[in-house]
Amino acid sequence: MDAPSRAPATGIVGAAIREPRWFEDARGRFAETWRSEWWPGFDMSQLQGNRSDSRPGVLRGLHYHLLQFDYWQVVQGEIEVGLVDLRTDSDTFLRAEVLRLNAEEGWGLFIPPGVAHGFHSPRGAILTYLVNRYYTGTDEFSVLWNDPKLAVPWTCTDPILSERDSQAPRWQDIPDSDRPMAKAIR
Repeated sequence: MDAPSRAPATGIVGAAIREPRWFEDARGRFAETWRSEWWPGFDMSQLQGNRSDSRPGVLRGLHYHLLQFDYWQVVQGEIEVGLVDLRTDSDTFLRAEVLRLNAEEGWGLFIPPGVAHGFHSPRGAILTYLVNRYYTGTDEFSVLWNDPKLAVPWTCTDPILSERDSQAPRWQDIPDSDRPMAKAIR
């Protein structure tokens, strides 16, 4: 039986943290990092794996998808993850939160379609993530990282942003056709 989790719970429907079960010996440690059975009800065919290396002070996001899930794991450093439920018919619609993930604990974060996500790297970090769709650009949307309507409780105020992220639209300016609905996603 698994020990009780020390991982923080997320208050957004469908988003979840998975604490690995570590097996340690004199050589180091081992843990399973992914099983599709952990996330029943979603298309779990992982088609692509990605790695993001970020310098200190970088913020990436907020991004969201209508079809794609993300499963994140920090392999070096620590990140501050911002999440916002953008699914207009979700019980947690517009709920925003910030979680911390780090390489030492090795927690995995499942982000369902329709949940905006981004991360701030205070001291630099390497993030790997699995997705269930190949990148084509057609399911890649952005919303402004510090949109007051979303009120993500970031601890940073002046992060390093890409041009795309610094010019992302506010939630109020996103057309209905680009807004996710929970019932249409699964």
